[in-house]
Amino acid sequence: MGHPVLRTKTRPLEKAEIRSAVIQKLIDDMIDTMAEYHGVGLAAPQVHEGVRLFVAALDAGDDDEEDAEPIAVINPEITIVGADMVEDWEGCLSIPEIRGRVPRAREIKVRAFDRTGARIELSAHDFSARVIQHEADHLDGVLFFDRMTSLESMTFLEEYSRYWRKTDD
Repeated sequence: MGHPVLRTKTRPLEKAEIRSAVIQKLIDDMIDTMAEYHGVGLAAPQVHEGVRLFVAALDAGDDDEEDAEPIAVINPEITIVGADMVEDWEGCLSIPEIRGRVPRAREIKVRAFDRTGARIELSAHDFSARVIQHEADHLDGVLFFDRMTSLESMTFLEEYSRYWRKTDD
């Protein structure tokens, strides 16, 4: 947090750019970085690249499933499905050791390009929808605490583990 790229709206990738060696290496590096830091998503601005791209392991929050292969989501367009909003805990690799409760749409649809330049459409709900919305916010220069309705729940990870996690189980 503090680097100007995290507060800047990113530029869309041209379809011809997507399959370039530079973007393919960026995607691979982002997946490696996300895994190294035990994240479930990582947006290009978090590695100082101002393009509309994020990677995510969308099944990583489901306890009964193996972690999914991370996917690249390029130039996402999000549509909220229904009016159901859910407030839950979020953290961010760009704001280490901090957690807060953030309201997000429970269900969304996403149109985007994958790393091959093919058009994809995803439906997501609950945790996967939260991850996508969080990462897409990064593409518009928005950090999770900008979405919080109250900063009262903002906490250090150690305090979250000590006091808050117990009340959520």
